[in-house]
This record gives sequence, structure tokens and C-alpha cells, in this order.
Amino acid sequence: MNILNIANNIARLRHDKKITQEQLAEFIGVTKASVSKWENNQSNPDITILPQLASFFDVTIDELIGYTPQLSKEQIQNFYQRFGRDFAERPFEEVMDETQMYVKRYYACYPFLLQICILWLNHYSMAETEEKQKDICLRIEKLCQHIKENCKNMKIYGNVVMIQSLVHFQIGRIQEIVDELEEFSASNKFGNQSVILLAQAYAMLGNKEKADGCSQMSMYETIMNLLAGATCYLMIHTEDLSVCEETIDRIEHVAQVYKISKLNPNSLLSFEYQASICYLAHGEKKKALEHIDKYVVCLSCLFSTTDLQLHGDAYFNKIEDWLDNELDNGTNPPRNRKVVLEDAKKTLDVPPFTVLEGIPEFEKIKSKLKELN
Repeated sequence: MNILNIANNIARLRHDKKITQEQLAEFIGVTKASVSKWENNQSNPDITILPQLASFFDVTIDELIGYTPQLSKEQIQNFYQRFGRDFAERPFEEVMDETQMYVKRYYACYPFLLQICILWLNHYSMAETEEKQKDICLRIEKLCQHIKENCKNMKIYGNVVMIQSLVHFQIGRIQEIVDELEEFSASNKFGNQSVILLAQAYAMLGNKEKADGCSQMSMYETIMNLLAGATCYLMIHTEDLSVCEETIDRIEHVAQVYKISKLNPNSLLSFEYQASICYLAHGEKKKALEHIDKYVVCLSCLFSTTDLQLHGDAYFNKIEDWLDNELDNGTNPPRNRKVVLEDAKKTLDVPPFTVLEGIPEFEKIKSKLKELN
């Protein structure tokens, strides 16, 4: 938390406004000597005067007195994990009210507000009604807009753009997604190239450790983005079996080579789930069952650990440090394990999987899913 600096702030704001101490004193209704004492740190304005001063300078009271509450990265992570556990164990509305209280308390701590947006986005579906779910989405959008309008950190800004687009997707504002992301993509043409260039620079400076970390993360992110893009591609081309099968074949080779089912099963299970839907759309029940089984295997790998944390492997042996340092929430999962598990167990109880009900192989796979703990 920043040290209060009201004396310098009043002097700076007065100079910015190009007025004298006498003019400020006349507006506030005090003596010139009082203003002089404020600016020389000999006394402070009476608390009842602060709103008038803030209004005159067109700033918040926090800005006027130099109060900017900031949490450390570790504190933000601890809050996120605590709230994630609370959503799994306490009444939903009670936790939402508490998080809203902390938003008001740390309204100028943008890294914290970003994590609250992510927290709400990952848990809004737990609200009892669609109306309440939409209300939370609108809260997220409003908080995202506040961050965009006030935060100067471009990394945070980029994350907020993505979160706001996800919210717009949930509430059906599709054109707003196109308008926002077309502009954002155009301003971010270099993408992953900057990380590659950074890795080369580290190598030229003889810092092999940093160069390895950047190179590995560049590859890791590219592979995970490939899987996400392929999952979307399957969704778009569900009606074209030949395109789906070609995509599935290529991605499964990549997944096998990079051992994705162990490295990051969460990224692969979404692909396997969508692959099974594609096959079911064409009446290919046997192939669909193969991918449903792979989906459950990925879930088994995901829940084989108690914490669901992101991690590397023998090849990607530098990424955990990078993830811990670069991601606001470190390697911690976005949702509590209990919440994720409960949602996962329901994923085969929905259309289009109902056509498989009664088939022994499908029932066996569902039993394996229900037994996950």
C-alpha cells in the first residue's frame, strides 16, 4: 500500500490547474495560510473538506491523498485460491458478496481485479438461475471496462480484452467480440515472435537458462494454442467428416509426440470431447466411443494429482518457473479441484451422448468417470 502523500498531491494538482493558493483557499472556504500548511505538510485538510477538494481537482479522494491499495502477487494468489475453495464449500451468493466487498476495497489494484474477473468467469455457472448467471457476467464486463479505462499495464489490458470477449460470448454479444478482437489482433501482429526474439537475445548474452525457459514456453504455448484451435476447427466443421478426421489424425500425432495426455491433459480432453461429438454427428458410434474413452483417460490423468497445477515434464523442464513467474496465478488451477470434478462427472449426461445410453461400452466408460475422486 502506498504512503499517503496529500501535501505533494495538493501542490501538484493546484499547479496543474494553474491556480494560486489564494484561489484554492477561496473556493474551499479556508485561509491561504491553511492551504500553505497543507502543501508544506504542516497540517492536513479536515476530513470533511476532502470530498470538496477531490471534486475541485476532478480526482477521487484516494488519488487526492495518494492512497492506492496494492496487493502483492502472492497475496493475490492466496485470495484466488481461498475464494476458489470457498465456492466449492460455502453458499455461492455468500462468496460472491465477499468477493464484491474485496473488489470495492482494492478497486485500484488492477492485477487483483483481473483475477476476480477470472474467478467470477470460472464460477458464474454455479449461480442458481440463468438470470443470476447473466448478472454475474454483466458484473465481469463492467469490472473489465473499469480496468481497461484506468490500467496502463498492457499485459493486463490484453488479458482483460480476452475475458470481456468470453463474457460477450456467454451473453450473446457476438458482434462486440468481432469488433474488439479484430482491433486487438491488428495491434498485436508480432504475437509469439517477441518471446522467440527474447530467447535469442538471452542466448547471445550467454544466459542459457533464460534462453531455455523462453524457448520452451514458446513451444509449449504454440502446442496448447494448436490444440485449442483444432478443437474450434472441429466445432466449425462438424458436418464435414473428412475435415474432422484429417484434423483428428494430425492432432493425435502431435499429442502422442509431445505426451500431452500427461503434460497437459486439460488441453487435450477438450479436443477428445469435441472429436467424439463430431463422430456422433455422423453416426460413427464406435469411433465416438474411442474418443470418449480417451477423454476419460485425460480426466483420470488430470485428477491423478491432488492440486491440478500446471507442470512440465522431462522435456519441458523449465516451464514451471516461467509459469510461476509470468502468470498472475502461477501454476495454480483456475478452479477448485472439487468444483472441476463435480462438473466433469456430468459431461456425458448431456446430448448428444444420450444416443449411446444402454450401450455396455459407454456405460462402462461412464462408470469410470463417476468413480474419479
